[in-house]
This record gives sequence, C-alpha cells and structure tokens, in this order.
Amino acid sequence: MSAQADDAVVRSPSGAASRFGRVILKLSGESLMGDREYGVDPNTLASIAREIVEVRAAGTEVAIVVGGGNFYRGMAAAAEGMDRATADYAGMLATLLNALALQDALERVGVQTRVQSAIGVSEIAEPYIRRRAIRHLEKDRVVIFAAGTGNPFFTTDTAAALRALEIGAEAILMAKNGVEGVYDGDPHTDPNAQLLREITHLEAIERGLRVMDTTALSLCMDNDVPLHVFELAEGNIVRVSAGERIGTIVSTRKAE
Repeated sequence: MSAQADDAVVRSPSGAASRFGRVILKLSGESLMGDREYGVDPNTLASIAREIVEVRAAGTEVAIVVGGGNFYRGMAAAAEGMDRATADYAGMLATLLNALALQDALERVGVQTRVQSAIGVSEIAEPYIRRRAIRHLEKDRVVIFAAGTGNPFFTTDTAAALRALEIGAEAILMAKNGVEGVYDGDPHTDPNAQLLREITHLEAIERGLRVMDTTALSLCMDNDVPLHVFELAEGNIVRVSAGERIGTIVSTRKAE
C-alpha cells in the first residue's frame, strides 16, 4: 500500500487534500439509479467517475464494493416465495451488472479499472484474489469488487467490511441514496428523526440503527474500521475523502 506520511498533504487539481491512503467506497445499487425507478443512470455514473478521478489525484487508492438493489433484492424475492439462497445468487449477478457499468464509466474518463468477482465469471471479470487486488491498487488502478462475498445470506455490506480488512483499507466510505447519514429513526417516516454526527459501532448495533447489517458492523468494530456515512450528492465523495466532517462517522471510540 502506498501509504503517506502522517504530515504529508497531497492535493488534487481542485485543491482537495487526501486524508486516506486507501479506502473502500461502498455504493448501494439504489444510489446508481439517479431519478430512475430501476437500472442505472448514465449521468450518475459519470458524476461518480469524475469524483473518483479527483480522489485518486489527491493520492487515495480506491476500491469499490457495489450493491445490486437497483436490479434485484434477495430479501424481497424470498418474501415472495423464492428460495433465499437462489435469490441471493441472483442478487450477486445484479452486482456484476452494476460493476461493469461503473467500470465503463470510469474507463471513459481515463481510469484503469479492474472488476473482481467473488463468483466465477471469467469471461467478464477476474476472480477475487487478495494479492492481485492489492497489486492493482498499488499500480494506481481502481478495483471494483462484485458478487458480494460469493456466499448467500451475506450482504454487500459484509463484503465491504471483509474486503476493507483484506486489502488494508483505512476506512469505508458509505454513499447513501437520499439520506445525509445515520439517523436515530427512519427519516422517511419520522419527521422528528435526528441526524447523528458521530456514534460507535456498538451503539449502532445496540440501538438497531440502519447503518449496515449487524455482521458487517461487528466485523468493523472488532477490527477498528471506521465508517463514513454520507449522502451520494455532488462533491461529497471528494469532501469525505479529504477529511471533511459531513454525514455520520461510525467508529470504535468517539473522538474526544
């Protein structure tokens, strides 16, 4: 990992300083829809790609875990009677669709990108190999991790936590669709829900807050991986990568 010295400041062409040496960017499938009801929005993909260019220019290595909820959601299908494992495998294929679309958007703006899949699809993506993923990052490529963990009953949140640990990421940047961060209630149904600026992993688990699933939160807590949860709005990926305090920070210990 091309880690920077603590006192080094690397800036992108726009002047944004890099806080992290390596991050996992977690994108939900829904965040790629834009104003559409399903699928991917080309303008949203292009905007994400431009921001990733700027983050990389500031010196941060970027790996991406992408969800598939804009095409398929295993839990909903299971509720309709489909076998849960079968539904989850279908969801993994949906993440591959998103990964390929995001790869295309990144390569259109000149970013070398590799898709690594946790399930075998050798014609369109590399298999997930930890050392190869790290080498790609060291060579200034963006790596997109598709198909979750490759196992049913595990979400892409868990995949993001697992991959962050495996590649030595310093943080997980969670870009949410339509919400500013973590709330103490559901902001879609509770007008009095308050945005929480900082909480611990344990508080999120005990209070049942909708940050990520409990397995993923526990993994991050046990290994001291901070989460930066924010809205996927123009410029926010760059701002969070530069260390700006927006959205919610979920950490093992609150800052003093």
